[in-house]
Amino acid sequence: MNPVDEYISTFPETTQQLLQQLRTVILENAPGATEEFAYKMPAYKLHGKRLVYFAGYKNHIGFYGFPSSHEVFAKALSKYKGGKGSVQFPLDRPLPLNLIAQMVQFRVQENETKLKK
Repeated sequence: MNPVDEYISTFPETTQQLLQQLRTVILENAPGATEEFAYKMPAYKLHGKRLVYFAGYKNHIGFYGFPSSHEVFAKALSKYKGGKGSVQFPLDRPLPLNLIAQMVQFRVQENETKLKK
């Protein structure tokens, strides 16, 4: 079992389902990204550069898309608790999968732009 599978398996079933949905959205929207485990959470890299991270908690899922994506999507994220580069999605509500997909796509574009420089 890989470290991300192992990590997800430590949570209650309903949380596991949400974490797996998030993982799937990341992988679908970041073709070629590598899945790793960093800072004690699932982490994704593209072209050797950090892309996004996520983590499960007792009452929410933390999604870490870096400050740049949080600035761009500030209005959509405003209904969630969060910080400069993080957002908390409550476990008692469906994940905003379309928003997460857009954020991942934005980060992919950022990484690819940096690669070209």
